[in-house]
Amino acid sequence: MNRPFLQMTNSDDHFLKRRYLPRAVLCLGLAFAGGCGGEDTRSFHVAGASSPPSQILLQTDWYPQPEHGGFYQADALGYYEEEGLEVRIRPGGPGSRVNQRVALKEAHFGLGRSDEIMVAVDRGLPLIIVAALMQHSPQALLLHDSNPVQTFQDLDGKTVMAGVGSNWVEYLRRRYNIRINLLPLQYGLAQFVTNPNFIQQCFITNEPFFARRQGLEVRTLLISHSGYDPYRVIFAHRDFVEEHPEVVERFVRASIRGWESYLGEDPSPGNAGFSPLNPQMSPAFIAYALETMKEHRLVEGYEERGERIGALSRDRLERQIADLHEVGLLSRILEVDEVADLRFAPEPLPLPLPAAEEAGAGGEES
Repeated sequence: MNRPFLQMTNSDDHFLKRRYLPRAVLCLGLAFAGGCGGEDTRSFHVAGASSPPSQILLQTDWYPQPEHGGFYQADALGYYEEEGLEVRIRPGGPGSRVNQRVALKEAHFGLGRSDEIMVAVDRGLPLIIVAALMQHSPQALLLHDSNPVQTFQDLDGKTVMAGVGSNWVEYLRRRYNIRINLLPLQYGLAQFVTNPNFIQQCFITNEPFFARRQGLEVRTLLISHSGYDPYRVIFAHRDFVEEHPEVVERFVRASIRGWESYLGEDPSPGNAGFSPLNPQMSPAFIAYALETMKEHRLVEGYEERGERIGALSRDRLERQIADLHEVGLLSRILEVDEVADLRFAPEPLPLPLPAAEEAGAGGEES
């Protein structure tokens, strides 16, 4: 029997009043108040499977921060309300188990990475991607500027602090035929600050800011430059998508509007939505994270590659599946339709014609 989806009562609002620290502040070892992915005491009442939910719960993958700004912008500007939706945003954190929460129907939508969802589907979780959050991953390696490592090939024999089981680590090992020693990821910069040869996983939108505030000269190696570039995505339970495609469509459409506004217009409504939940975030940090997202076109992508906010490319998803299978992270080659429902995301933009074809197209008619 299908498990019904949660529906929230007003008492659920209390989790939005908790105080969370942003990822990078936690990296500096500061204490935080409230939960960070543990169970809470929210009360829910459950709607029948055929009933459209009156409220939508979005489970994020980390503490409230600019990387979620478009969702808060959509809420603040009434875009969800215009679509007939009441959206609650539940912050994540270490151990927030986004995939499991969505698979157990404890959230309607979750945020994650396309490679994670592919592996989860291969292992039997009923998840499906419905749109892209970011066209390009902000995942990177943080290095001191004096570190001799300049390329991924230079990582051979080096020690890197990274999340245990990170898919990109296995990809780098296989693609470059290198040996990487792993230290389990700790959300702190203490070892990095004291060791000029230390290398650790980071987000380009976060840790470099705080390292530089410590007076360090640092640089990053974007994992996407290795060829491993998963989308960051919005995903849902397959049952929810099949039962309520109109709700999914409205949520995706309003979220994309929120991101277009957050990146292209005044971001202050979105910032005002998440800043009180992370009071330790400074205006300088928020500005840095937002500017870095824009500089690297993480959310909107590159028009010349056919990318735009929310869009998913079938060809790119096929390549990601093939890469994951090649490095042994998938047991078989999945079909794109097993991991993504492309009905809701915008179509990729048409790719520009090669110069030779464009010249030919402009010639005189015979």
